[in-house]
Amino acid sequence: MATGRYDVIIIGGGHNGLTCGAYLARAGKKTLVLERRDVIGGAAVTEEFAPGFRTSTFSYVMSLLHPKVIRDLGLRELGLTVLPATDLFCPLGKDDYIVFSGDVARTAREFSRFSKHDGAIYPEFDAHLNEAANVVRQLLFDTPVDPSRRDFRSLHDTLKLAWKYRRIGKNFYRVVDLLTMSADDYLSRWFEHGVTRAVLGYYCSIGTFAGPKTPGSAYVVLHHIMGEHEGAGGWGFIRGGMGAISEAIAASGRRHGMEVRTGAEVARVEVVGGRATRVATTGGDSYDAQVIACNASCKVLFDRLLDPGQLPAEFLKHIRGYRTFSTAFKINVAAEAPPRFAAFDAAACGFEAPNYAHIGPDIDYLQAAYEDACHGRWSRRPFVTAVVPTTVDDTLAPRGKHVVNLFGGHAPYALQGASWESERAAFLKNVHDTIDEVAPGFSDGIIAEQVLLPPDIERIINTPQGHIFHGELALEQLFFQRPAPHYADYRSPIRGLYQCGSSTHPGGGVSGIPGHNAAREILKDWKSLRA
Repeated sequence: MATGRYDVIIIGGGHNGLTCGAYLARAGKKTLVLERRDVIGGAAVTEEFAPGFRTSTFSYVMSLLHPKVIRDLGLRELGLTVLPATDLFCPLGKDDYIVFSGDVARTAREFSRFSKHDGAIYPEFDAHLNEAANVVRQLLFDTPVDPSRRDFRSLHDTLKLAWKYRRIGKNFYRVVDLLTMSADDYLSRWFEHGVTRAVLGYYCSIGTFAGPKTPGSAYVVLHHIMGEHEGAGGWGFIRGGMGAISEAIAASGRRHGMEVRTGAEVARVEVVGGRATRVATTGGDSYDAQVIACNASCKVLFDRLLDPGQLPAEFLKHIRGYRTFSTAFKINVAAEAPPRFAAFDAAACGFEAPNYAHIGPDIDYLQAAYEDACHGRWSRRPFVTAVVPTTVDDTLAPRGKHVVNLFGGHAPYALQGASWESERAAFLKNVHDTIDEVAPGFSDGIIAEQVLLPPDIERIINTPQGHIFHGELALEQLFFQRPAPHYADYRSPIRGLYQCGSSTHPGGGVSGIPGHNAAREILKDWKSLRA
């Protein structure tokens, strides 16, 4: 039975826990990270799923990891390498397609094939959306305020935030629109064609239980596109898979003395006199610390690891009502070849073969997939993102073979009138049929596959109901409401107990920002915590 005393203990070795720990170790704090699995990274891991085939098991592309985190922790120097993804290829059946590119002029030309109006207006829309995104990007590193508090410090923080954003002007209303409108309503203000709206609206359902006509789903579109890729950032695949991000962050922390222990599942957080003092593991180990920070879901921390009697009733009510119902699935495929889309034209597209594709041809298709899930069924025609990292990364599969990641929706955490045990095979065949419809013969070349439904994701990485963002990105669960009113500032009702995971602002995705922000708040409080 191991014991020890640390300045900080981090519960959970996901990328945010590792980020928080790395920043605190750099600040000279004796830091221990405890991870329940035998591999670090949480949802950002690389694992073998079939003999000779390795994959990014859960998260699958780099898009949100913030350049500041990359620079501060020296991740490039520690081997983090971004490999290119092709422009987004969207098959529209077997005979047509659309390509969505970072090149605004090219995307406008693509949209013009379906609507001259949509092509002409797209550059203005892109500028409009990016102006709104810039406001949200500025908010990423802000600690959410509590506008209900009237003490001097809280009023000062609220006024300081208001002053900082006093010049956002018209962009304030743009952000309000994104937070309250459905993706389709928002996009319909600009675009007339369903295909155009589907290319942009597709993002609203990624990882969320929402459809393009769900109020507030416009914000999820913004969340997925607001990564900053200039400077030390990047968009694409990570050489060695997404686990290479977590390994690089851990290496950065270890340079400054951070310890990481795997196979160390925390059973409880002990509280004495209203202060968190110790964690105990299921293996019988116990560690004392001045600060405990939790990377796990808020539901895990407050509803499983703590005595409920230590928490305010109203706070616990919010935590238990925090929405985590997931409908996202992930299928990792060991394949003889990538999907060969019938509609793909290499000469017209300008690349040899797509390694990044969205199957979701129009708004009605995306909405129907959502409505199936609303009735407790898996989607008869699911939307599917298909990525093929092995076209640029030779570390993941035997020579000449490929790894294909299929991520999509909707596959409800709980089915109505059925169980996943009885429905799993039919669901998988349906996904195969969806791919084969636009890439004939793909399923014939499947060597092996790993199917991850929400209950599987929950079981493996301990995120309630398998939610990849640790909770819906909805208005009532963002900024000073995430995860609960009065405690969105990475602190908790327990002195010395902090949150550093995706249950906090700004939410899910492999960004490192919650971990960064939590470490900053812990260091800000350090002197008072010693009192």
